[in-house]
Amino acid sequence: MSQPPTLLGIRHHGPGSARSVQHALNELQPDAILIEGPSDAQEILPLAGYAEMQPPVALLIYRPEDPQQAVYYPFAEFSPEWQAIQYGLQHDVPVRFMDLPQAQRMAMEAKEKPAEINPEIDKTDSPNAPTPAIRQDPLNWIAEATGYGDGERWWEYMIEQRRDSQDLFQAVLELMTALREETANLPFETLEACREAFMRRTIRQTQQAGYQRIAVICGAWHVPALAKPPPIKDDNALLKGLAKVKVTATWVPWTYGRLTYASGYGAGIEAPGFYHHCWMAPDAVSVHWLSRVAQLLREHDLGASTASIIEAVRLAEALAALRQRSQPNLTDLNEAALAVFCSGSETPLTLIREKLLIGERLGQVPAETPMLPLQQDLQRQQKRLRLPPEAGQRLLELDLRKANDLARSHLLHRLNLLNISWGRTERVDGKGTFKENWRVQWQPELAVALIEANVWGNTVADAAANYAQITARDSDELPELTRLAEQVLIADLPPAIGPVMTRLQNVAALTSDIPHLMEALPPLSDTLRYGNVRQTDTALVAHIVDGLVTRICIGLPAACASLDDDAAQAMFAHLEAVNSSINLLQNQEQLEYWQALLLRLTDQQGLHGLLAGRCCRLLFERNALEADQVGRRLSWALSTANEPNQAAAWIEGFLRGSGLILLHNETLWQILHEWVIGLRDDVFVQLLPLLRRTFATFAAPERRQMGERVRGASPSGMGPMDMAIDQDRADRVLPLAMRLLGLA
Repeated sequence: MSQPPTLLGIRHHGPGSARSVQHALNELQPDAILIEGPSDAQEILPLAGYAEMQPPVALLIYRPEDPQQAVYYPFAEFSPEWQAIQYGLQHDVPVRFMDLPQAQRMAMEAKEKPAEINPEIDKTDSPNAPTPAIRQDPLNWIAEATGYGDGERWWEYMIEQRRDSQDLFQAVLELMTALREETANLPFETLEACREAFMRRTIRQTQQAGYQRIAVICGAWHVPALAKPPPIKDDNALLKGLAKVKVTATWVPWTYGRLTYASGYGAGIEAPGFYHHCWMAPDAVSVHWLSRVAQLLREHDLGASTASIIEAVRLAEALAALRQRSQPNLTDLNEAALAVFCSGSETPLTLIREKLLIGERLGQVPAETPMLPLQQDLQRQQKRLRLPPEAGQRLLELDLRKANDLARSHLLHRLNLLNISWGRTERVDGKGTFKENWRVQWQPELAVALIEANVWGNTVADAAANYAQITARDSDELPELTRLAEQVLIADLPPAIGPVMTRLQNVAALTSDIPHLMEALPPLSDTLRYGNVRQTDTALVAHIVDGLVTRICIGLPAACASLDDDAAQAMFAHLEAVNSSINLLQNQEQLEYWQALLLRLTDQQGLHGLLAGRCCRLLFERNALEADQVGRRLSWALSTANEPNQAAAWIEGFLRGSGLILLHNETLWQILHEWVIGLRDDVFVQLLPLLRRTFATFAAPERRQMGERVRGASPSGMGPMDMAIDQDRADRVLPLAMRLLGLA
């Protein structure tokens, strides 16, 4: 008869647990290894032994018809399961995943409801009585009972920092057995029961296959359930008739940032970067760690000398001794770094946390890993364009005049079109049209987005083009189609340009909503103006832009009639955007149409003051109106025949954004000055918020010059006032001024 399996209860990520598993396997010399992991992934398990496989990586199991239903199983270098896999592959020992297949778990989770708590169960007055939440994190309850802040701290001190792993797993078995006995009366989820039943079935099958020395690596909570199995018929009854769904398994790169519990990962840890350091440098952890901290600070121009390292190590060891620990833990090291390197400031600790405690490590999977064609194409392009995925953020400055940078831009824009947000564009300083800045950062979940996008095509270019055409076909919104057309052009997708532009033209021809037409113009104008830098054929865009400008000029007067304040504010923004677009294109015919429209709007009866004032300002900037003509219109707008609110709106529209016109044109200044001083007190109080809002848009130097001019104005509003100078007081200041200037 086969001997009982050796049960190694672990936490899923931790250098101490990994070393203990290594030690136990070396002692046991098993002939079979069973690991808590999805049995669906058994076929791709051997890939873990390839030299190109570099943790952190994760098993990804998903439903092909709905890739959003996906589950990740992450592994780091210091994960006990990963070390067990490596031991088995290196020693030719069969390794097998023994957990319930995700094909069955997904089917169960789709219909299983959480177990309800029976209020009659486990009535007790003890404040330390366990609750159903203990099954989610049993270590927290143990930590509270033993005086630790949380389960992470307790496990790190008791397990991860342990040097002697003898009898460790027996102690874990006894602890978890007692803990499960305390919670025996609490409801038990069907999914959890099925998982443990499947693990026991896998162990029995392995024993029946003739293996004698079986090592079982699983979460500590499951160990008691595997140590004392129930009758076989009970497990068979639980597993009988379980539904299945179709799933696919693969390996994907992972990051340390996604190993933290802050990322939402249920089995996450606090500091994967620190654990990696402990795994790679188990001896003199404090010295090596604080040396890395000092090096990081020096790289960012922060002081950290060798003497400071020695002092920080001594402080960390002293803190550990005071707290009755054999060696410093992460809390001690952080406090020592805060006191010695950071002088009590928390800001450098944020840098240490991001760069070292968590780290920016991104794993790698071998080329033999099962991938969809779209994933393979992206990898080829990343290699060809020398644009590898990285876990940390990186600013990518592209010069679109260079072939490689232009190809990089096309790739990133195509991925964004497919909702694969590897990078996002950032504002570029200066007026050059050949620059483009991207902030790129690879996230593991983008692997699922790639799988979803594979339905559109086998290459990034084909998928983006097909997606754009289908989206255009199904859209009736002009702004959405305009943005799509812009994306298609800057992503250089010739197969999609024609269909998208045709759809855009058809929808624009049927659209009577002038604000929609105005919203559609700026993106197309940008593309038309700067498209030549990208070597893009913009003939179709020019035709559509001509049609949009013509229709806007025809329909805008009616669209601006009888607007309330909110609608006028919205139309003001559209008016500014269209004016900027027409100025950008510098098409003489369009400029003439637009100028004629502005003149018509300026004199239109019933036009909201905000729009009338803005049209007058735009005409003045184009030299279509002389200063005296603007002055007459300003006088009409501010006359007593008009409502004060309408007059204030006209001023806001005319002046918003820049007050230089007032500073340099005395006629306009005088008209405005006389209007303000002529307001009744109650009307002035009513209009003050409107005027304040207008003047708040001016630059600080403009506001200062206006204030100085008002303070120094004569009663007529113009010219400086005569000011008497006290000669005696001025003479008293001269000796001090001479000394300050060094002339005494």
